[in-house]
Amino acid sequence: MDPTARAVARSVAVGDDDALERLLSSVDVRIRRQLRLRLGDGELLTLDPGALTYAYVLSGEVRTRLTGNAPGAVGAGDMLITSGRVQGTLTARGPVALLLAELDLVDEASHLTSLLPDAVVVHAFADLEPAAAAMLPHMGIDADEELITRGGDFAVCRMMAATVLISAIRAWAAAGCAPQGWPAAAGDPFLDRVVAAIHADPGREWTVEALAALGAMSRSVFAERFRIRFGRSPAGYVTSVRMRTAQDLLSRGLGVSTVSRELGYASDEGFSRAFRRSVGTTPSAWRSTHQLVSA
Repeated sequence: MDPTARAVARSVAVGDDDALERLLSSVDVRIRRQLRLRLGDGELLTLDPGALTYAYVLSGEVRTRLTGNAPGAVGAGDMLITSGRVQGTLTARGPVALLLAELDLVDEASHLTSLLPDAVVVHAFADLEPAAAAMLPHMGIDADEELITRGGDFAVCRMMAATVLISAIRAWAAAGCAPQGWPAAAGDPFLDRVVAAIHADPGREWTVEALAALGAMSRSVFAERFRIRFGRSPAGYVTSVRMRTAQDLLSRGLGVSTVSRELGYASDEGFSRAFRRSVGTTPSAWRSTHQLVSA
């Protein structure tokens, strides 16, 4: 390859890496359910078509049947991800143990589903992402087990589920399965620039005018494109990112006043009102039930 072509290829690769980094850093989830299942030979499991799902095979093998996709095998150490746009089933071939997680993306990460295929199988996930795979046998609950929680469990489970999903997407992309130029080619680089800036500094006083200027658009064009892409107004998106950041900071033990200042609120009262509208409870009450406990 001549020097000019090599330079062009490197710039494309760097751009793809930057786009992937921005995409993965925006991933956050809510857990619908997360179960460890044991299936007998021939037993069928129906996937929820409305949920972003990952199924990790702990032992054995399942046969997939997904709308619009050829049947395929998913064996021990493999990961199946479905975007929530397809219906399908898994059928056990012999005894099978697997972890099934059904997730919802938080609002500011909802655009991820439009960037993923309907279904992805990451073969040898345990080899590609050993740290994430090591967590999987300890995640979720057995299907017949009673859910018992302690302070911080929901926050820890949510972060672990997001970590596994991020690792699976990274492994899929790194294995060369993603389309050329993905995800940069699948998104809107101007809106991606705006979203990256919001996540990098959620406490900044973001006006629609400032965000439109960052995206090199007029105010009206920017607001319309943003709403179409993310399903909410720019101001609503900023608030959502701030509240998610607030929950993360509160779970680490930071005080309400510290978090309020970090996120650019003029007063603790204003922050508390915004938090309660979004989350349904006060920051102090949320912190008391979600603070992570150090080992």
